[in-house]
Amino acid sequence: MTDTQHGAARTAAAFREVFGNAPAGVWAAPGRVNLIGEHTDYNDGFVMPLALPHTTIAAAAPRTDGVLRLHSGNVKGGIVELRTEGLRPAPDGGWAAYPAGVLWAMREAGLPVDGGADLHFDSVVPTGAGLSSSAALEVATALALNDLYELGLDGQELARLAQRAENAFVGVPCGIMDQTASTCCTEGHALLLDTRDLTRRQVPFDLAAAGLRLLVVDTRVQHELGDGAYAERRAGCERAARALGVRALRDVAYDDLAQTLESLADEAAVRPLVRHIVTENRRVEEVMARLDAGDPRGIGPLLTAGHASLRDDFTVSCAELDLVVEAANEAGALGARMTGGGFGGSAIVLVEEVAADDVGKAVTEAFAAAGYAAPRIFPAVPSAGARRLV
Repeated sequence: MTDTQHGAARTAAAFREVFGNAPAGVWAAPGRVNLIGEHTDYNDGFVMPLALPHTTIAAAAPRTDGVLRLHSGNVKGGIVELRTEGLRPAPDGGWAAYPAGVLWAMREAGLPVDGGADLHFDSVVPTGAGLSSSAALEVATALALNDLYELGLDGQELARLAQRAENAFVGVPCGIMDQTASTCCTEGHALLLDTRDLTRRQVPFDLAAAGLRLLVVDTRVQHELGDGAYAERRAGCERAARALGVRALRDVAYDDLAQTLESLADEAAVRPLVRHIVTENRRVEEVMARLDAGDPRGIGPLLTAGHASLRDDFTVSCAELDLVVEAANEAGALGARMTGGGFGGSAIVLVEEVAADDVGKAVTEAFAAAGYAAPRIFPAVPSAGARRLV
């Protein structure tokens, strides 16, 4: 029996213990790391995430009485019970707001889910690590409800509903990347996504064949995107787009960047945000070009340049993330950068496979010397998107 099968069996057994009956099915949705393209998704730009093997597993059964019952094996406490017809946006609703928001978004879209459901969740996606644990929770819920109520929605439609749950119900103004990565990524590939028209391309990403490894370094600094700083960055980008008379910052041409920044004399505070978004979109294109040319090593400097932009222009890094990048590169990494929304969370490090242990050791020692808690380090293996397990 595989780890996934074991996880499905454990989650189904936990469902029976919590709710007293067998689930109708078991579903899994992965977390993600973003290779390149940070904060570009809510600017109609380009992103390139890949799904992780770490998943949130949901066991579920339908109800007919208009009750939604939620339980998590990762959170202390009992069953959270809600009426489907009484669901209202709940920015302070805790973990249960994410799955509740998905059912709310479906009801708002006119989908027939009023009967409710029982759901039990077990997750191995690290929370607060910038690896999209919230999107995994949302997508696992959406996929379960899609099957329980035979809604017939595809992955991108489920991602849209999950994003609306996080935006309008939970109150985090995230873009569409995380939910799309969780629904639409495929094993062995990164996902090139145009967040304006949602066109997707599955990009082969077999680093092992090239003698490389992509490490995830979880700094263990918990990040919270709902505390206002993330929303401030998004609002600044939207203000800059209005000042420039464009639909979104994606429409600012890279070759026109210097002139564009000069034109923002009255909006000097947003100039660094514009610079990051425009150069980050270019970095996505350059990473894609290097991968297409069979040069995965060539993406390393682009990762490091992306981190510098996130640190200096978008100001969403932190001391621990900066230390990962510095220590890893000094130890011989090909490149490194923070991944995810920032303000903590994780970094990714591209290394020669033979140097992976030495680079990981150097980062761990740098954290110890700085007085930080030891980071968690593991390889990012491009994995499958959301799917039904049982």
